[in-house]
Amino acid sequence: MSDTITTPAPRAGRREWIGLTVLMLPLLLVSMDVSVLYFAVPFISAELRPTATEQLWIFDIYGFVLAGLLITMGALGDRIGRRRLLLIGATAFGAASLLAAYADSTATLIAARAVLGVGGATLMPSTLALVRNMFHDAKQRGTAIGIWTATLTGGIAIGPVLSGILLEHFWWGSIFLINIPAMLMLLLLVPLLVPEFRNPATGRFDLISAALSLGALLPVIYGIKEMARDGLSPARVLAIVGGLLVGALFLHRQRTRAYPMVDLALFRRRGFAGSLAVNLLAMFAIVGFAIFTTQHLQLVLGLSPLRAALWSLVPSLAVGGVAPAAAALAQRVERAYLIGAGFGIALVGFVVLTRVTPETPLWLLLVGASVYAGGLVMVMSLVTELVLGAAPPEQAGVASALTESSSELGGALGMAILGSVGAAVYRREIVDGLPAGLPADAGTAAQETLGGALAVAQGLPAELANAVRHAAAVAFTDGLHLAAYAAMAVMLLGAVTALVALRGIRPADSTALAVEPTGPVDTSLSSVSR
Repeated sequence: MSDTITTPAPRAGRREWIGLTVLMLPLLLVSMDVSVLYFAVPFISAELRPTATEQLWIFDIYGFVLAGLLITMGALGDRIGRRRLLLIGATAFGAASLLAAYADSTATLIAARAVLGVGGATLMPSTLALVRNMFHDAKQRGTAIGIWTATLTGGIAIGPVLSGILLEHFWWGSIFLINIPAMLMLLLLVPLLVPEFRNPATGRFDLISAALSLGALLPVIYGIKEMARDGLSPARVLAIVGGLLVGALFLHRQRTRAYPMVDLALFRRRGFAGSLAVNLLAMFAIVGFAIFTTQHLQLVLGLSPLRAALWSLVPSLAVGGVAPAAAALAQRVERAYLIGAGFGIALVGFVVLTRVTPETPLWLLLVGASVYAGGLVMVMSLVTELVLGAAPPEQAGVASALTESSSELGGALGMAILGSVGAAVYRREIVDGLPAGLPADAGTAAQETLGGALAVAQGLPAELANAVRHAAAVAFTDGLHLAAYAAMAVMLLGAVTALVALRGIRPADSTALAVEPTGPVDTSLSSVSR
C-alpha cells in the first residue's frame, strides 16, 4: 500500500489581491444597478412618459434577466473561460449603460436594462468563480469571499445614495454613465492581473438546457415578485407552476446527458445542498425585510428619499467588516456553529425591531437593522465559501451561479411572504384605527397601503389628517412586528439547518494533491489553464 503525500495549497500573492480589487468593480456596479433607479423614476417619467406597466418593466427587467441567465452564464464560463466571459460581459454592460443613459424612449430604456441584466448575469458568477480559482489557500479564500460578500451587499445599499447625489447635479442618464469608466478599467486590467480558468472536460454547450433553465427560473421569480406586489392571482400561480414543470424537465435532461450543464452530482457532495438552502434562508430575511425598514424611514418617520437612503447606509457601514472577520474566525471555530451563531445574532436584531413603534427614535430601528444585517452577512459569506469549497474547481462557475440563483429565489420569496404578512396585518388593523367621519373612498384608499393613507391625509383637515396618519403608522408597525416574528422563525430554521447539514464540513483546499511515490502526480483538481 502506497503512502499519500499532501502538498500544501499555494498562497496568493500581491498580484492576486490586486486582481481581487479589480474584480470587485463589476460586482459593485452590478449590485448597485439593482437599486440605482429608486430616485430616478420621477425624472424618467417626466421625460419618457412610460405607462404604469412600462415603468414596472424598467425596474424589473434587469433583475428578471439576470436571475434567469445566471446558471447558463456560469456553465458557459466553465466552458469558454471565466475571464473571457467576464470581459465579454463587461463590454456588454458598458455598451448597455451608454444606451440606457441616452435612451430617448421607454422601449429603448427597457431594452438597455435587459442587456444590462445579460451583462450582470455574466459578471456575478464569473467574479466569484475567479475568486475560487485565484485563492487556493482556504484561509485566504475565506477572506477573499468575505470581501466579495461585503462588496455585493454594500453595492445594493450604495445604489440609492449615489443615485440621489447624481440626480442633485446631473440628468437621470448620469446614473448609468458611471458604469462606463469602471468597465473600461476592468477591460484594461483584468487581462494583466487575472489568469484564465476553464474546465477542459466539457462537451458542446447545451442550448436546450440553457433555454430550460431560463424557462424554469424566470416564471417562478416573476410569479413570486408579482404576488408580493399585487397579491395572489391565477396567472401568477400558473407562472410558478409552469416554471416548476420546466425545472423538472431541466433536471431530467441534466441526469441523462453525458456533459450536463449542471452536474447533479454536486448536490450529493456533503454540504453543497445544505449551504444553498442556508443561503436562501438568509436572503429571504435580508431582502424580504428591507422594504419595512425603508418604508419606516420615509413614510413613518417622514424622511426625504435622500436622507432615508443616507440613514439606510448605517447598517451597511456598521457590518462592513463582518464578512472578513467571520472568515478569520472560521479558522478557529467550526463553520456550522458560526453560521448558527450568525442566525442567532440576526434573530436578536429582529427582536429589537419588534419594539419599534411610530414614536420610537430612529436609533432603535438602525440598531435592529444593523444587528440582523450583521448576522446575515456573516452567514452569507461563510456559506458561499462552503458552496465553492464543496464544488470541484473546474465547476466553480456553475457553483457560483447556483449560489446567486438561490439568493435571487430567497430574496423573491422573502419579499412575497414577509410583504404579504405585513400587508395583511396593515389592512386588518387600520380598519379599527381610522377615525369616524372619513369619506368612504378615502377610507378605501387608506386601507390599501401606508403610502395610500398618507396621500389621503394630504387632502383632509388637519385634525382628521393627523388621525389617519397615526392609524396608518400604527397599523404599519404592527405589520412590521409580525413580519419580524416570521423572520425570527426563519432564523431558527436556518440555525437548525446549519447545525444539522453543515456540521463537520470544511472547505477543501483546491490544490491539495495526492502524490503516489510510485507513480505520477494526480493533477485532476488543478487542471485549469492559466
